[in-house]
Amino acid sequence: MNREQMLASMARWFDEGGLLAELSQRIAQPTPSDNKEPPELLEPYLTQEMAPLLTGMGFTCTLVTNPVPGTGPLLIAKREESPSLPTVLTYGHGDVISGQDASWRQGLSPWTLCVDGDRWYGRGTADNKGQHSINLAALRHVLAARQGKLGFNLTVLLEMGEEVGSPGLREVCQQERQHLQADVFMASDGPRVHAQKPTLFLGSRGIVNFALRLKSRQRAYHSGNWGGVLTNPGVVMAHAVASLVGPTGQILVPGLRPPALGDDVRQALQSVVIGGDSDDPDIDDNWGQPGLSAAERLMGWNTLEVLALGCGNAERPINAIPPSAVAHCQLRFVPGTPWQDLQHIVRHHLDTHGFTEVEVEVLAATPATRLPLDNPWVQWVTRSISHSVNKPVTVLPNLAGSLPNDAFADILDLPTLWIPHSYPACSQHAPNEHLLASVAREGLLMMAGIFWDLGDPATVPWRPGSTKLKVCA
Repeated sequence: MNREQMLASMARWFDEGGLLAELSQRIAQPTPSDNKEPPELLEPYLTQEMAPLLTGMGFTCTLVTNPVPGTGPLLIAKREESPSLPTVLTYGHGDVISGQDASWRQGLSPWTLCVDGDRWYGRGTADNKGQHSINLAALRHVLAARQGKLGFNLTVLLEMGEEVGSPGLREVCQQERQHLQADVFMASDGPRVHAQKPTLFLGSRGIVNFALRLKSRQRAYHSGNWGGVLTNPGVVMAHAVASLVGPTGQILVPGLRPPALGDDVRQALQSVVIGGDSDDPDIDDNWGQPGLSAAERLMGWNTLEVLALGCGNAERPINAIPPSAVAHCQLRFVPGTPWQDLQHIVRHHLDTHGFTEVEVEVLAATPATRLPLDNPWVQWVTRSISHSVNKPVTVLPNLAGSLPNDAFADILDLPTLWIPHSYPACSQHAPNEHLLASVAREGLLMMAGIFWDLGDPATVPWRPGSTKLKVCA
């Protein structure tokens, strides 16, 4: 069987309901990690669903106890054909966000895959059960087409805690570094830039969640008796936040801005259009950093968001000066930002502007990553995808959102390439999450083509006889 015949077989399998049947079985297994369920409820997805599938494809599977107590396990599956062949590391997560059952559209359930036209509804269809199911199905078909030989080595890493920040993933990557050694990392998560546009992104923006807190006194006091002589924490907090970010979204703290956009990033984003699909919100052209396109603001720059403000009782306000106020903020950032110093930077800024009593607390952080755009793997994957689906590929320097890519890029020192099979309006993390069947079908062809092409070591950007060669700049 040649490449074209294999892709045609892959397409027939999808059209006959193959992926739908497999994914239906996986969606029916509730695996939320964000409601603090015992990790024993997450383990069966790995041991009863994934391990038998991978073992049947010739993988050796190892269940890894999470070093972070009270969190779900991880699965490492290895398939080695020869130490002289390139090795690929791939990844997925079987945990999902809580179902939010009562909020789904009438007739839909998060734990039953429901087909409505091009949309496959169910929790995990887009994030991430659907995406790693596509990749593993493509792998299985290539393995069969090549009569049991891939022509490369493959390691699969699956976790059950991505939706709560991937606790233990980085520690496992460090302790299992030898077993996870590879030449390149390829996986699928996040959205394409548009449903119709195959996309490749090379990293992700980082994230720092932090809180500003001000407690002026122990209790509230009547605003008629004390207004004008007692500090109002809500007023102070509003001005403190306004000193960080301007009225149209510009970051006002120099230390929280990124370096200037490089010419390579600007060129990569110059033709990228943000929004425009039927379910996408309208873009606010006057929001964010002036002088940048929407794509540059979203993927090439930093954003400072206010996620929540707390002061008094917004549902039932009373005539009293509240005793305290809080602002939950978030910095999304690109490489080159001194994010490790955020607490010091914000503290110095607030002190300089007279908000010395406002406390700053960093709650969580994930680094930013970005593979150089001129890395040889980028061209190689782009050519493979275009060959399979006869479409141009949109290459993004990084995802606008955040992923645990630092575990693979920084700890394992791998070139990282993400090929997403979702789209921006998929409602991930919300009611009515769905996968587009058209994107899933195209994703199968893309991944099957990549796995097929990896089986010809002469074409891939590595040097035979020197495995684990790092081709990233």
